[in-house]
Amino acid sequence: MNTTKMLTHVRCELALHQLRDADGLPLLLLHGLGERTPAEVPSIFEEWRGPIWGLDFTGHGASSRTPGGGYTAEILMADVDVALAELGKVAIVGRGLGGYIGLLIAGARPELVSGLVICDGPGLAGGGPTPHSPAVISPPSTSPAALPSVLPSTTSGPENPDPFALVELATDVRPDDYATTYARQAVQFSGLEAPITIAAVVRPSWLAAVAAEPGVVTKTLSQGLERYWQP
Repeated sequence: MNTTKMLTHVRCELALHQLRDADGLPLLLLHGLGERTPAEVPSIFEEWRGPIWGLDFTGHGASSRTPGGGYTAEILMADVDVALAELGKVAIVGRGLGGYIGLLIAGARPELVSGLVICDGPGLAGGGPTPHSPAVISPPSTSPAALPSVLPSTTSGPENPDPFALVELATDVRPDDYATTYARQAVQFSGLEAPITIAAVVRPSWLAAVAAEPGVVTKTLSQGLERYWQP
């Protein structure tokens, strides 16, 4: 099954997709940069016995865009916060950019994130730990015919990903100590012995710093799913 709820976040509409209904702890999938929630449950998640949801970030998939850009990791973290207000406590698997956003929300809402698995994917590295020269782009025409769709949309909505989102979120600054602050908050307040699992092979400096923190473990995705499953 695939049903979609549209959630309001300020002036944006967020698409929250239910990929499977079941009893138990929900699993929330956060996609990579330029991606969207898959139309069906990927085979790697079939072992998760509870409900499975996926959120399209602002500027991605069936969610709406921010006028004129201005995308930041913190805005996407707030997207997830809106989803948590709808779903309650969840476990999260974040792919690429979604892994970084998952880390931020795990630290900001430790009582609602019962385990996070960070996986490889587009946008994992970001722009590095230090400020860089600003990037200015001229996005293509906003007419639907001029914007090719990376994946077909399952609901009505804007053609995404937004070019502004691709550039701004690919170059966001990610200091190591900023990332570890959120990791430490997750470890201290989640109530879990190891609330963060790293299944990613690629290790940008922020993720390497997080991996070195107590309460962060390195496992496979399957092992992470088994660790956080709650009937």
